[in-house]
Amino acid sequence: MQDTSRYAKLSKNIQSRILEDRKNHWENPYRCKDEEVIRRDNNMDVANLWRPPYVRDIEKILHLPYYNRYTDKTQVFSFYHNDDISRRALHVQLVSRIARNIGAVLGLNQDLIEAISLGHDIGHTPFGHAGEAFLSEILKKETGRAFNHNVQSTRVLDVMFNRNLSLQTLDGILCHNGEFEQQEYRPSKGKTFETFDKEVEDCYVLGASGIEKLVPMTLEGCVVRICDMIAYLGKDRQDAQTAKLIDADYKFTTERIGTQNAKMINNLIVDIIENSYGKDHILLSQEAYMDLKLAKKENYQVIYHSKKVSEKYEVIGKMFNEVYYKLLLDLERKDESSVIYRHHINYVEEKNLFYKGTPYREQEKNQIVTDFIASMTDDYFIELHNYLFPDSPNKIQYISYFKK
Repeated sequence: MQDTSRYAKLSKNIQSRILEDRKNHWENPYRCKDEEVIRRDNNMDVANLWRPPYVRDIEKILHLPYYNRYTDKTQVFSFYHNDDISRRALHVQLVSRIARNIGAVLGLNQDLIEAISLGHDIGHTPFGHAGEAFLSEILKKETGRAFNHNVQSTRVLDVMFNRNLSLQTLDGILCHNGEFEQQEYRPSKGKTFETFDKEVEDCYVLGASGIEKLVPMTLEGCVVRICDMIAYLGKDRQDAQTAKLIDADYKFTTERIGTQNAKMINNLIVDIIENSYGKDHILLSQEAYMDLKLAKKENYQVIYHSKKVSEKYEVIGKMFNEVYYKLLLDLERKDESSVIYRHHINYVEEKNLFYKGTPYREQEKNQIVTDFIASMTDDYFIELHNYLFPDSPNKIQYISYFKK
């Protein structure tokens, strides 16, 4: 994949300004300050010198039982035995690294950026956005409510495991959705938990139209939102080459930001810093924004909508239905020998030492089934389906390590 575009650099003017500001110990007046942290229970998780507020959020996320499961949740290429194809564990780290690079230069709160980045996909389904769509279709049919992974991520952290995360972190996770690109990201300040809870409910009821209205309350959340896209656009192209979906010399057409992963990351970082430094919002140049939109469009045409990617997902959709309704039946029968009790409900209740209110098993049954399926890794889902339906005609054959 030849890329003749250049590696961009910051202009001399903006570099001089940044260096002068650093010499004068400038602090960004628009950054989210540690003392502004808001929690549902402000009497708990009080910050100290060695564990500032958003470091506490980072550690809560890292030690959450579901964090390990990022390792076997695929991004785009779900049916490959290939250790070089990205999983969500790498994706959230890339988002964190890119966003902190930008945040460090802009003078933002890097702990908050890291917390949002590491938690933003913790509610994602197995099998990427296809799994998300299948689960949403079933949930909407049964309850009239939509499933979206960003909302589920906040549910995992704020409801299922009730870890008393900050509003700033939860809001950034809710509003992170990288499928909706913008040229300007301007924070929606003054939010409260009442605002947050209403936004969550609107997403359940309105689906995509509710998601589209979300705007982060902090500049840090805005940075993570654009970096979610920066992290996957070029990386998905690398994975497509590894999976032999596209040739190494396939010619993408974006010029300003480049076509290869490293150059796209560098050039978008430079463009954001150049156009956002010292401002109360995050801004892309018109040229970079148009290239970003084009890069995403080309990825959809060549990768995400490729028949090689989508053909096996038809079978996964059928498997989702089989698993969903078997687990729902087990719940309705209160069959405590079922895996939904042994591997999910009991597990959540054992791990959730700080949970208050209604016991988890008494929540709405479709929501419990949805929680369980969303929490699964790709391999667990396949093995569970084989366990529940050994004679089902719906099976997945993985592409071997050794297929040429």
